Amino acid sequence: MAISRYDQRKHYEETEANAIGTEYVRAGLLPAADATTVRTLLRKYLDQRVSFYTSRDTQQLRAIDADTAQLQADLWAALQGPAAANPTPVVALALAGMNDVLNSQGYTQAAWWNRIPRAAWGLMVTIATCCSVLIGYGARGAVPETILLLVLPVVVAISLFFIADLDSPRGGVIRVSPQNLVSLAESLRALTV
Repeated sequence: MAISRYDQRKHYEETEANAIGTEYVRAGLLPAADATTVRTLLRKYLDQRVSFYTSRDTQQLRAIDADTAQLQADLWAALQGPAAANPTPVVALALAGMNDVLNSQGYTQAAWWNRIPRAAWGLMVTIATCCSVLIGYGARGAVPETILLLVLPVVVAISLFFIADLDSPRGGVIRVSPQNLVSLAESLRALTV
């Protein structure tokens, strides 16, 4: 479960980068002034999305969420004017691309909230405890090798550590790196220089 959720978070990071990059290009279909506004807002939005992936501070995350919501409203408003003034299929394409940008953020957020249920954690801990007790109980009559008695608990502890680490997107050692978003931000900076 943890590995599939990690893969899902990674997939949505890639999807989000693709949606933002595509919309950045589609913004060129708008009138020049509107295109500039949308592209500026998209660069700011992209910076917020990178911050979402890299921040661990709860207060900073609240600020990032608020800024992201405001930028989404600003982006949509920036497209409403040109869409109402010139309702052509080309402008509709830019509007649909913005819809993809906004949806991809929602999918990403849902994937970050999707965690292993507490009942599953309880079951894993119960199984690990029972296995360790059974190993100890089975070794009571024999002269056990001390090292062999430690193998199962250590292996189980390491396994549970990695499962917990993969399931915790903001904590631990293994985190989703926003490689695609950072790469996109760098390429957009190169275009504007």
